Amino acid sequence: MTKLIIDISKYVLLVLIALYALQSYIIFKKKNEEAREFLFLRQNVLMFAIHFIAFTVFYLKMDESTLFYFYGAQAIYLGAVLVLFRNLYPRASKLLVNNMCMLITIGFIMLTRISYDQSMKQFKILAIATVVALIVPILIKKLKFLDKLGYLYALGGIGLLGVVLVFAKFSYGSKLSISIGGFTFQPSEFVKIIFVFAAASLLAKYTDFKHVVITTAIAAAHVLILVVSKDLGSALIFFVTYLVMLYVGTRNWRYLALGIAAGVVASVAAYFLFSHVRVRVQVWKDPFASYTGDGYQVAQSLFAIGAGGWFGTGLYQGSPTMIPIVEQDFMFSAICEELGGFFAICLILIYMSCFIMFVNIAFKMENKFARLASLGLGCTFSVQVFLTVGGAMKMIPSTGVTLPLISYGGSSIMSTIIMFAIVQGFYISRKEERGEYPDGEYGYYDEYGNFYPGPDDYAPYGYDENGYPYPYPEDGYDNGYPYEGNGGGYPENDYPYEEDGYENGYRPYQQVGYDEDFPDPQSSGPDLYMPGNRTTRDGYDER
Repeated sequence: MTKLIIDISKYVLLVLIALYALQSYIIFKKKNEEAREFLFLRQNVLMFAIHFIAFTVFYLKMDESTLFYFYGAQAIYLGAVLVLFRNLYPRASKLLVNNMCMLITIGFIMLTRISYDQSMKQFKILAIATVVALIVPILIKKLKFLDKLGYLYALGGIGLLGVVLVFAKFSYGSKLSISIGGFTFQPSEFVKIIFVFAAASLLAKYTDFKHVVITTAIAAAHVLILVVSKDLGSALIFFVTYLVMLYVGTRNWRYLALGIAAGVVASVAAYFLFSHVRVRVQVWKDPFASYTGDGYQVAQSLFAIGAGGWFGTGLYQGSPTMIPIVEQDFMFSAICEELGGFFAICLILIYMSCFIMFVNIAFKMENKFARLASLGLGCTFSVQVFLTVGGAMKMIPSTGVTLPLISYGGSSIMSTIIMFAIVQGFYISRKEERGEYPDGEYGYYDEYGNFYPGPDDYAPYGYDENGYPYPYPEDGYDNGYPYEGNGGGYPENDYPYEEDGYENGYRPYQQVGYDEDFPDPQSSGPDLYMPGNRTTRDGYDER
């Protein structure tokens, strides 16, 4: 009977995760706030259903009453995160909150399956990390000097990595962690955030060649220390993240091309200079050639993925613990084995949904530091996912990085939750500064790209039902639009207005109406409100 329930449960879990992943993208097409709220609620229901079904299977297999207490504690935690974020920060991105909780839920399930003790430890760290995350958006709003500490961030990041290089002991072939007072943590996980802040601060201020060289040298120092520490995964994350931030910050494709070329040269040099790099490459090329040695971990990962197929073996029906350090480096393989390749694809789609949200939020930031920092954190998160998934599937050499919010690792999960909170903080601060409210009272372009009529740079007090900015003077608009006298018109070189309309290429208005190329202000549609179109009572100018 237990076997039958487990077999049925794996298909139910597949359906539920597929529905959740699908709704993570449908939300982007919904312009109605009520419709999106309904989808958010459905995602929450699906998440709790997945959690409940998995722990029901655990109880049937383990017959431990303590499991239900643990399940209850986890369910309360997830509910508390959802409620607290919604109430403390109503302007936060609900999709990011939902996705974060969904990924944490999958982590609860897989860690409990692999190691009950490690799952308990992870849960305690999560509780602490969540308390910190709830404070972060407030700090982002209050601390107005965060964009002015570029060199201090750089000094702190290099200093922390240097401490690890000097004092850390080798663990699984790399210098990763240090112990203080009985607590072990991995500084590179937190240096990711410091590094992004350093690059964002410096690139937001200066983009001339001299300062780009200085900023690049600082980034290279971080990467070099990580390579010497044999933390190749973090080195790659830092490198790719900086390249993306450099290109977006300078808009200079030559820097991107030079960075890629330098990365290729550095990779070749590292292959010949560092033996551990050669070992990783050889294992990637043929893990079965050294099956009883260095290739054993990757080989077992491939066996696990193959054994799971599309639909998985079912919880407790596979052997994920055969993979060394599975709870840290190869959690994706464990998911593929017991929950199936289809479940793993849905998981990747959820990660992609998070990245899309990070990018959407980043490019809505008017503050350059906030834009670059949000993009950098999103890139860090996504590159880490790619390295973990790619290493497990032998697409790229294994780098030993964790699967964000799922793998075991206190430093990793705490830093990732803080990343989410920082991006939320930037997004919330932007809305509050611009007077943009989620209920549409005034209006805004939300993180999904939907417009709510309201204040923007060209209509500080919002638009009326016809698309006109208000309030406005009786004799014309004076907020940024030169106007001389009652009926005097605009100065010749600004916004010429004649009785027949605008001249010199400005959007024409004629006594008989608008021509076919320009919208009537009574019409509806996205063109009427697109940013960059200055609205007047008579139509739009060329801007």
